[in-house]
Amino acid sequence: MTKKLSIRDIAGELNISKTTVSLILNGKAKENRISDVLIERVVNHVERRDYKPNQLAKSLSTGKTMIIGLMVEKISDYFFAQVAYHIEELAYQNGYKIIYCSTDNDAHKTRELINLFRERHVDGYIITPPAGIEQDIQALIDDGLPVVLFDRYFEEVNSSYVILDNYKASFDAVMYLINSGHENIAFVELDSDQSQMLDRRKGYLDALAVKGLKPLLLKIPFSSTMDQKAARLVNFIRNNNQPEAIFFATNYLAFSGIKALNQLNLNIPGDVAIVAFDDHQVFDIYAPTITAVAQPISELASQSIRILLDMLDPKKNAQFPQKIVVQSAFIVRDSTKK
Repeated sequence: MTKKLSIRDIAGELNISKTTVSLILNGKAKENRISDVLIERVVNHVERRDYKPNQLAKSLSTGKTMIIGLMVEKISDYFFAQVAYHIEELAYQNGYKIIYCSTDNDAHKTRELINLFRERHVDGYIITPPAGIEQDIQALIDDGLPVVLFDRYFEEVNSSYVILDNYKASFDAVMYLINSGHENIAFVELDSDQSQMLDRRKGYLDALAVKGLKPLLLKIPFSSTMDQKAARLVNFIRNNNQPEAIFFATNYLAFSGIKALNQLNLNIPGDVAIVAFDDHQVFDIYAPTITAVAQPISELASQSIRILLDMLDPKKNAQFPQKIVVQSAFIVRDSTKK
């Protein structure tokens, strides 16, 4: 096996100091008054020898690993998978690599993953935080580590975040159903106290209150399977005089809802109109097509990585924390048309 070339080898072959080689390879030659002739000599030699610096050694000399930790609720979920793709692409364009993982909305798992990323000395964090890790996020901030919360945030933690205007998106969706002639409108949500779910619920309740309508809510555990969700929805619909319309707080809840309605032989939208929060590519090809609140994935991703990159760049004079609220789009399709 060929021995990997080191800075020591390069220094010996060129008969110069290891410090000089290191300064040149890490872009610090000019500020240390190293001549252009010597810089060119080292660079040409390195190219000829196909030198690849050890990442750990490089991080020790530069103080950076050029790695960002991305933690989302579930990487297989369509929304989070698309966000991760865009963030990874934008990070790569700026010289950073992404390590990403799923928290499964579990505080203990998230805490372990944060500790793992700390051990790997990642340069910054983009996190979709579950409830219960407020102190862990605060500890990262207190230690001077760049953190951007995504999709949800903690009111008691003064952090940068990028979120959707979940309240307005939900309020507008329910008002659309009401103005379309629906009065008995159900809201199916996750059994969660996360900020985005609370805002979606409040938007639903406030829209009904404007028209003096009664709420009809169903909370479903995050950890339940699709079949379990569908079974709960079947019972819910049977026991509540078949709602005229159902607003699902996530796209995967909508999938379970469609399955439940099919089991009950109910027609969409003839018997029940449905709206999903979070658009999905299959909603536009499903028969009937599904009306949905669409999150601007590209904008959410670009805002998140922009803030983090600004935090990582000491030359930036941006003020932190930055708190960005993005607006959604409402896509009307066949599932709400009478």
